[in-house]
Formats: sequence, C-alpha cells, structure tokens
Amino acid sequence: MAYRVEVVGALEHETGGQPSSGQSFLARWLLWITTPLILAALLAAWKAYVVLTDVSVLILPPPEQVAAATVRLLSSPFFYEHLSITLYETLVGFALGCLAGITFGVVLGKLRALERILSPFIVATQVIPKVAVVPLFILWFGFGPNSKIFMAALLSFFPLMQNTILGIRSIDRGHQDLMTVVQASRWQRLWLLEIPSSLPYVLTGIELAIVFAITGAVVGEYLGGDRGLGALAVITLAALRTDALFATVFILTVLGFLLYAVVAASRRFVIPWHESSGVSD
Repeated sequence: MAYRVEVVGALEHETGGQPSSGQSFLARWLLWITTPLILAALLAAWKAYVVLTDVSVLILPPPEQVAAATVRLLSSPFFYEHLSITLYETLVGFALGCLAGITFGVVLGKLRALERILSPFIVATQVIPKVAVVPLFILWFGFGPNSKIFMAALLSFFPLMQNTILGIRSIDRGHQDLMTVVQASRWQRLWLLEIPSSLPYVLTGIELAIVFAITGAVVGEYLGGDRGLGALAVITLAALRTDALFATVFILTVLGFLLYAVVAASRRFVIPWHESSGVSD
C-alpha cells in the first residue's frame, strides 16, 4: 500500500558520508590486532610478578599452572555437568527476564501514569542487595536450579524493561505524525513504526540482560548450590586448589563473553538498517 512505502521510506537510515577504505579496514581489524597484544602483555606482567615476588601458588599461581588446570577441567566429564547446569539456569532465567522485561517495558512505556505508580516498587526490587536475598530464594524455591533461574531472571529483568521503555518513548514525533496522516491502524503502527524504532534500545537491554543473567545464576550457585560452575568455584576454593579456581573463573569469563557475543551479533540480522549493527562499516 502507499502508506507502507511512505513509512518504510521515512524509517530508512540516513548513512551520510562513508569512511575511506583504509579507515574501514583499520576499524575492522584493530580489535583483532590489539586484543592479543594486550592479553600477551597482561600474561607477561602476571608471570613477572609471580617470579619476582615469589608469591605462594596458593595465592596467585603462575599462568602456565592455570592453563594446565584449565585443560584438566575441560577434559573432565564432571565439568560438563556443571557447565550444562549453569547454562540451563542462565538461559531459562534470561528468557523469563526478557519476556517479563519487554512486556512490562511496552506497557509502562505507553502508560506513563502506571509507570509513576509502579516505579517505586520496581526500583525497590533492584536496590535490594541480591546477595542478601539469595537465602530467601533458596527457602522459597529450594536448592535446585529454580532459585538460580529466579535470580537470573530478576537481574536481567530491570535493564531490559528500562531500555524497552526508553525505546518506546524515543520514537520520532515526525514518524508518529506520518502514521496519523496515512491513517495507519494500531497494528500497522506497532509493526511498521514502534517495533523497528524501539528495537535498537531493546537489543541493548538484551545485551545487558545476558550478562546479568549469568551473574545471577553463578552467584546463586556460589551461595546455595552443589552443582554448577559457581558451586565448582566453591569446591575448588575449599580444597585450596587455587589454580582450578582461576581456571573456573577463566572459563566463566569466556562463557559470558561468548553469550554476550552471540546476542550482540544478532544486531546484524535483526536491525541491519541501524548504525549500531555495524553492517555499513
């Protein structure tokens, strides 16, 4: 229809000036060049500190000892049981947090009066130290994965809801007027304007939510669980296996980075027209 062509044309991204080929190449490959160099420098500084200060391996093991412990962990069957449990708790909690965060964000973004009424209660759920309420979650949901899922969902809910509200309220006024001029229905307004305009903000909230979700799951395991990578960290600490503890933390870091990278990469497919997707770089 005519109004669809007008709306899509109005929502297209204005690219402006394009960077030169040399600048584009440098921007694309700079991360792959600097990251290994920085990591190598950090490992060298770590090794030098251990050698020069003669610090105990119970406090700070050398990098090669942590690498060997990481290999042993990755070759142990029980490790993958812990890993699968943490992944399950993180992803289920993340999914629940996304569902609740986006739903509440859309509703509160459209109903400002309702947001003012509920805002103190929503903020109260976030300012309470989560570590302090983990025992309550364990009491209510047990020592199993349910308490960790709830913790992951709770931590991922707030940033996603806030970003969704921001996205709904950041829709260009001119685009809204255009929808009114072409007499678009509520469904057409939602599909052609509100969803595309708010998606960059929602995806930013999702990127934050996946990081908070894995943090919530691991903290829950650390404080009240016998399975999962958080519980594995407690076990290695109790056994004074500092190298295995460092290895567990390293694997958690890589896992969190991979989950974040997967979510961040979805921008290229979900909003290729937006500058934040990096498609035009």
